[in-house]
Amino acid sequence: MSALICGSIAYDNIMVFPDRFQEHILPDQIHILNVAFLVPEMRKEFGGCAGNIAYNLKLLGEEPLIMATVGSDFEPYRERLDAHGLQQSYVRRIDEALTAQAYITTDLDDNQITAFHPGAMDHAHVNRVPTDAGITIGIVSPDGRQGMLEHATQFAEAGIPFIFDPGQGLPMFGREELRQFIEQSTWVAVNDYEGQLLQDRTGWDEEAIAGRVQALIVTRGAEGSTIFADGGRLELPAIPPADLMDPTGCGDAYRAGLLFGLGRNMSWEDTGRLASLLGAIKIAHRGTQNHSFTREGLAREFQNIFGYEISL
Repeated sequence: MSALICGSIAYDNIMVFPDRFQEHILPDQIHILNVAFLVPEMRKEFGGCAGNIAYNLKLLGEEPLIMATVGSDFEPYRERLDAHGLQQSYVRRIDEALTAQAYITTDLDDNQITAFHPGAMDHAHVNRVPTDAGITIGIVSPDGRQGMLEHATQFAEAGIPFIFDPGQGLPMFGREELRQFIEQSTWVAVNDYEGQLLQDRTGWDEEAIAGRVQALIVTRGAEGSTIFADGGRLELPAIPPADLMDPTGCGDAYRAGLLFGLGRNMSWEDTGRLASLLGAIKIAHRGTQNHSFTREGLAREFQNIFGYEISL
């Protein structure tokens, strides 16, 4: 499998609010919202959807290709990618911009408030999906608006199957653009909130969206995930994690599992269970790229949980 991961590379500034947002936001005063959250804990991590997905795929033994635009402050991230053996052939530096920056605040209920500076990500469209690199599968994850539109079209025109993963970028697009994404893509992956927004914006319900792609995958946090495929609906429970440390990046770990399973023609049951397991491993660690596993250890854990062997 040769997977092209289109999306952001970003520095994540992660803050933990040791309380609940709902205790500090007055619903009847939301129109004049002016709140401040004291966050005694803050970390700077390597992140971005493309970086996170590629990191997990590398742990799975794959050689993912990251396609992203980065800024003048990229050097520490470049060194990290080098250290993990992640290829950078399609990572382009934009010297007049900073690498994308996310400022994420998480409360005790794992709710998140995020501010995001796109920086170099807004230049994503300068990259093009290569047609001569032997790419067999891809993903369009949150990135610059024009880049997401063009990369989806380029995948479709090249006949390369890909996942449309709009993520936090979904609000950037209108009805017709989202419908076009769905029509061009092979699979669509969203969380439950994004799934509802996608339905509202396109005017298509889950069954209508699923009928236009090979599968619609909806993650639901602690409620597990749902895969609409082959005219059916597969409900997969969440895997209890060893610890609840940090939900940031769990969706990206899940998507790496999807790409791995799809690239190896695994069943939807095995693919979904593997993706869920990766999400459970990630949530037990702080940051988006600080967890680790081996394929052998992952296979053993899979067998212990589900009672049968999986070929990794």
